[in-house]
Amino acid sequence: MHKTIHASSPGRSRPANTSATPAGPLGCSSFKLRQLSRRVSQHFDHVVGAAGLKTTQYSLLSHVMRLEPVRPSDLASEMEMDASTLTRNLQPLIRAGWLEIGPGDNGRSRCVTLTAAGRDKRAEAQREWKRAQIAFNGLVGEARVARLHELIDECLAEMNAVDQRAG
Repeated sequence: MHKTIHASSPGRSRPANTSATPAGPLGCSSFKLRQLSRRVSQHFDHVVGAAGLKTTQYSLLSHVMRLEPVRPSDLASEMEMDASTLTRNLQPLIRAGWLEIGPGDNGRSRCVTLTAAGRDKRAEAQREWKRAQIAFNGLVGEARVARLHELIDECLAEMNAVDQRAG
């Protein structure tokens, strides 16, 4: 789904910086993002786990609730996830009775919907997620979290624009 961006990719606003300058990045961006992602996930999973869900499962239930009925391919696209990962992540939620996959608009398409039990589970997890988010904001600082969200959105938009130009 996503393509690797090389230094020569069209749309780059500046050349790749391989030297360690005060204004330039140090180290591997992928590694640094994965470090942060692991730590943030550990924090949220610890708190949201009180509701019997991982944060990724809560997020999936929330996206389905907002978009339902939604085709799996549209859900994967909305969540910036490949289809096989989505399929794997849907299975435990379907087995638990929180999601259903039923017929879509035509005989070939399928749609994902939340069950009543899924709505209840999501509401329970939302209370825990809110506690986790408030604690994270306190730990890192609300202004820093807002800047982080803005930076992530900007980076995703740029990378998606490069994918569209290349695709």
